[in-house]
Amino acid sequence: MGNGAIVANEHPAPHGVNGQTSAIGITTHGSDWYWAVTAVMAVSTFVFIGLSFTKPRSHRVFHYITAAITMVAAIAYFTMASDLGQTGIPVEFVRSNPKVSGTATNQNREIFYVRYIDWSITTPLLLLDLLLTAGLPWPTILYTILLDEIMIVTGLVGALVQSSYKFGFFAFGCAAFLWVAFTVTVTARQYARTMGGDILKTYTICGVWTIFLWFLYPIAWGLSEGGNVIAPDSEAVFYGVLDLMAKPVFGALLLWGHRNIDPGRLGLHIRDYHEDPATVSGSHSGQHGEKRDGTSGTNGTNVASV
Repeated sequence: MGNGAIVANEHPAPHGVNGQTSAIGITTHGSDWYWAVTAVMAVSTFVFIGLSFTKPRSHRVFHYITAAITMVAAIAYFTMASDLGQTGIPVEFVRSNPKVSGTATNQNREIFYVRYIDWSITTPLLLLDLLLTAGLPWPTILYTILLDEIMIVTGLVGALVQSSYKFGFFAFGCAAFLWVAFTVTVTARQYARTMGGDILKTYTICGVWTIFLWFLYPIAWGLSEGGNVIAPDSEAVFYGVLDLMAKPVFGALLLWGHRNIDPGRLGLHIRDYHEDPATVSGSHSGQHGEKRDGTSGTNGTNVASV
């Protein structure tokens, strides 16, 4: 049996929502690709959760965050593969290419708003994975996540705007992204440098990988939702490859780097239910009361007890 998701979800025609249809939308090929990405995200989730059982509960925080990223992405890609979570928006730039030109009476392009819902959840989790690895203070982490949310929301609003004002929202999003990129590549790396060579190496690999990929997302946006240059099937491949690299591959790199790193070294003092709080606190104080540069404290970072 072939892929019938697009036909199954006709409302009232392919790519239809609330009685409105989009002439510029994914085909069965695009849906097939989304199903493939769904499968990879789902399998990655089970792998990351499975790997967490090789660690004590007090050492699983990065496994849980990373598995949550791919789990949310799997649901989002399931939705897009089913041709749901989208709406039609009239394009600003009408192209001659038949794949993105629409028809004489319908020049709506299918916009998957569910993609932005995914990003509004998963990109803060990605940043949490990274910035906790660097031992960044909580106020800086929270502010960076706020800017990340601004980046995502302005991208969504821009995608849903028909006029050239969409690029005003795009500019706001890019400005927010540049601050996030500065925090990840400069500020957080300075903190990671004080935590030890293995932590610095893991952070640098994952941080550079993430920011490199994130610089490509605005290009994808400009070619698809923004400029209506590439077909929705090509958009699916572009975003899908980026998400696969930024989520499952990122997760594998991060968890491999964390395989021998005690969360206590990062200021994450987490105890299991059978451990005595005083014992755990004393153990972490004895092991990590001094930073690598010889000064006391945990670099202003994170203390938790669960």
